[in-house]
Amino acid sequence: MNILTAMLVVIHIIASLTMILFVLLHAGRGGGVSEMFGGGMQSQAMGSTVMEKNLDRITVITAIVFAGTTILLAFRLQ
Repeated sequence: MNILTAMLVVIHIIASLTMILFVLLHAGRGGGVSEMFGGGMQSQAMGSTVMEKNLDRITVITAIVFAGTTILLAFRLQ
């Protein structure tokens, strides 16, 4: 295994662990990270809070990195 493959594996592991963390932080039926930090005082009719929108963006970016490293590792390890 060369250095590029090892770096891809490390990035893949970090991306997978952070994606698990961010998915668990998302709001379920009863709240989530927004209520945990006081954002739940806002009514649900007004839409999602800034913290939830940022969490969504970070989760999407992490998922893209995870998918990219998965594809690169699939081609690299053939």
